[in-house]
Amino acid sequence: MNQPHSLYIGIMSGTSLDGIDAVLAKIGSNGEAVAVDAVSTPFQPELRKALFELQSPGSNELHRDKQAGNAIALAYADAVKELLAKSKLQASDIAAIGAHGQTVRHQPQLGQLAYTHQTLNPALLAEKTGITVIADFRSRDLAAGGHGAPLVPAFHAQQFSSAKDIAILNIGGIANLTLLPANGEVSGFDCGPGNMLMDAWIYEHQGNAYDENGNWASQGKLNTTLLENLLADSFFSKAPPKSTGRDDFHLAWLQEKLGKENYPLEDVQATLLHLTAHSAIEALVRHAPQTQKLIVCGGGARNTALMNLLKSKSTKFFKHRLEITTSDTEGIDPQLVEGLAFAWLAWAHQQKRPANLPAVTGSKGPRILGACYPA
Repeated sequence: MNQPHSLYIGIMSGTSLDGIDAVLAKIGSNGEAVAVDAVSTPFQPELRKALFELQSPGSNELHRDKQAGNAIALAYADAVKELLAKSKLQASDIAAIGAHGQTVRHQPQLGQLAYTHQTLNPALLAEKTGITVIADFRSRDLAAGGHGAPLVPAFHAQQFSSAKDIAILNIGGIANLTLLPANGEVSGFDCGPGNMLMDAWIYEHQGNAYDENGNWASQGKLNTTLLENLLADSFFSKAPPKSTGRDDFHLAWLQEKLGKENYPLEDVQATLLHLTAHSAIEALVRHAPQTQKLIVCGGGARNTALMNLLKSKSTKFFKHRLEITTSDTEGIDPQLVEGLAFAWLAWAHQQKRPANLPAVTGSKGPRILGACYPA
């Protein structure tokens, strides 16, 4: 007998600042989620510029942040309308939108004054779409002493758990690992930069938003001295729970690590590719050496050079063969996994189901995440 299900939309814009992903999800009564349809739209250049500038302290920040939050809500609303038209659905067919917003600050290390901020006007999004919006998923976990990140491991555990010792590597702007051992003791953490530094470097020097298939990185050579310098950052040696973002890894951080050395530009790109792969595989072997299978999702799963490098490094770090594949093999497009996760988080909120994992975020206990803006 078929389980009853509801339709949700997950919509987000990740740390890479490359655009908006909206995913239509069918979610069953036990939380099993299926991506039914999706649309992806790039940011308008002026909005991307405004969001990028908000990543660093500047003048009149409050006004600029509120304006950007309104602009994102309007862009999200357009994406939702496009998705509904593509799917031949009405707003009334959707139970809720799970909306992430754009992270512009993430400061979980400040004790009782810790905060994280995702720019968005969810009330405006609800008004423009006529659909209930669930947003602000991270702050309740921070209030309970957690990092508010990463949040997707709870969804990964719902979606990918098996009888094997597996792990999920989500490579967006930041890379995070979800560890799903066969014994069911789920854990996870941010493991370092994903696409963020590679995107920033190629944009700075070639004007491209990203390095397609790692083609530019493939033209360069690894500089082992530079890689060691990058890996010396204290974040990599921290024990979980831990999270990171543009507050830690950004172009100024990279320039400081480069110092006065005049490295060939393509060698820097190649070394940044190695940084992403090395930090992820090293963290995996350190915290889950028994892992048999690694499932990669996020935009990085479409970077051929990065996927090949992950496989190459795994043979050096692991004593046994580590199977590395993408979430395509599990029936989910890698670029839709995170959007699907936020649809699931909206479902969990409406079901009054806790959706954080204290072992991942470091919070005092399970909490229901998100704030509701009714249609």
